[in-house]
Amino acid sequence: MLLNKRIQELELVMEFEKVEECFKEVSNWIENVGRKRLKETINLDDSLEKLLQAQKQFKEFDLVASDYCRRGQEALKKMNRWEDSSSVDVHSYTVKLQAYKDQLEEFCTQLDESRHRVGETVRLYEFFDKVRQGVCCREESVKS
Repeated sequence: MLLNKRIQELELVMEFEKVEECFKEVSNWIENVGRKRLKETINLDDSLEKLLQAQKQFKEFDLVASDYCRRGQEALKKMNRWEDSSSVDVHSYTVKLQAYKDQLEEFCTQLDESRHRVGETVRLYEFFDKVRQGVCCREESVKS
């Protein structure tokens, strides 16, 4: 039984090492590119034209970021068996896995929030632009 348990632990470690390269790639992209780009969406410009341009740029970023989130989530699914492991020998791997999982979940949540915020801000400015145009048209017709 001990031998079987040890073999399973070694299989988990080997599996982790195969998947870890993907985790590292996703993690590095999140830290070096993703977070910086998300920070850019915090302060959106105050004109509709600039907002539409920012939305277009965000959509391009969102495609890439969503792909990294998907790849990270797929890698995590491969490691679901780790949740059952309580061995001291694999503890350091479990800690790394949890750190990757936390980082990925946080980033994906921030990405969703930014996507929503950008979309809502653009819709709000489009609404105000239509209202402003309607008011201007009414003022012109009153003057005539």
